[in-house]
Amino acid sequence: MARDVSDPTPITSRDQLVAWFEAGAKPSDQFRIGTEHEKFAFYGTDHAPVPYLGRSGHDGVRALLEGMRSETGWAATVESGRIIGLYDETSEAAISLEPGGQFELSGTPLDSIHATGAELARHFSALRKVAAPLGIGFLGLGMSPTWRREEIPRMPKRRYEIMFDYMPKVGSLGLDMMLRTATVQTSVDYAGEADMVKKLRVALAIQPLITALFANSPFTDGERNGYLSMRSEIWRHTDPQRTGMLDFAFEPGMGFERYADYALDVPMYFVKRGDVYHDVASTSFRDLLAGRLAALPGERPTLSDWANHLTTIFPEVRLKRFLEMRGADAGALPFLTALPALCAGLFYDSSSLDAAFDIVRSWNADERRHLRDTVPRLGLDCKIAGRGLRDVGRDVLGLARDGLARRAKRDAAGDETRYLAPLDAVVAGRTHAEILIERFKTLWAGNADAVFRECAY
Repeated sequence: MARDVSDPTPITSRDQLVAWFEAGAKPSDQFRIGTEHEKFAFYGTDHAPVPYLGRSGHDGVRALLEGMRSETGWAATVESGRIIGLYDETSEAAISLEPGGQFELSGTPLDSIHATGAELARHFSALRKVAAPLGIGFLGLGMSPTWRREEIPRMPKRRYEIMFDYMPKVGSLGLDMMLRTATVQTSVDYAGEADMVKKLRVALAIQPLITALFANSPFTDGERNGYLSMRSEIWRHTDPQRTGMLDFAFEPGMGFERYADYALDVPMYFVKRGDVYHDVASTSFRDLLAGRLAALPGERPTLSDWANHLTTIFPEVRLKRFLEMRGADAGALPFLTALPALCAGLFYDSSSLDAAFDIVRSWNADERRHLRDTVPRLGLDCKIAGRGLRDVGRDVLGLARDGLARRAKRDAAGDETRYLAPLDAVVAGRTHAEILIERFKTLWAGNADAVFRECAY
């Protein structure tokens, strides 16, 4: 979760909220790809999760952040005197903490997947240099495989304290989402409202396919959990008011206004004033816009409030001043570049985008929801509109490959199509989750602790 936005501009009307989305539009020659990923920190000696202060006070998440500050020169984000993140003042990159200590890099929006790969290489090089002396490693899975929920240390961020209190009231697995899941996400730009709508519809329709391709969370509490992507299943039981497939996005009249109206009604978690997070959970942004929050009577919103509220909405694809793909489990390094490659090939080439839209345009809401509900367990064995999802995946990957080839962004090793190789292997064979399950049953003799060796970065 990126840093809170700071923009004190007062909001006096709904039109300003719509205009905020409109201001995100860019000409196509300025389109960029943003990639962020989360990973689990663990101690190499016993594979236990890493608390904020660590075991000695000097070998925990705080020490990782301090070390990365020295290594990168990035500025610190501080809350109540504690360092909780870092940000690069010359770019949009940041390091932040998820609720259970998941260590997140929110990368700079970049021109090519080659640049994304280089950014990731720099990040992991610096992180290993800092983490190794602390005895800390990092795990690339979509869900913590062996830790019980109550074992996982909570990070000292006030916004998370509010969410910890609220989550059990609205879903059965919200705390698991916060503490035990990790993802890789990619953000794509839009040229205007019509372009946003087309990209949003395609992205929502294929997000279950992305879940299947990146499925990588088959273990819970050290045992098989019956799913290929338990992370995705957890989201189904988190909070129905702020998650899901956004059926309204496929209805006539979809645009920035319709999404703004949706977001206005999604319950807020907090309103931040200065360094204080005011708990306003279950009230709507409409209440704040009207000045009728019981916790802050007469208080009116700013653009900071709007931007921060949008980060607390968790549909399969999220609209901010870009579109954020949210369907993938975290995974090995090649998968961290595969997702932005897939998205760049599909969404930044008009022919591939049109062809992808032709694939999904006839799917109805019930079919899309059924696919979303079944894909965490069945993966590529699902069907949609009478077609196997694996076949759909082959077609979508082909379109992405064509789009990347036409982009013709090259480095010394060639164009961007090579970054799709991990997904080609999945479609031709098995997901990473299925490979891990097979190892669990054979090589590991039922001991899931082996993931800390085989799935560490």
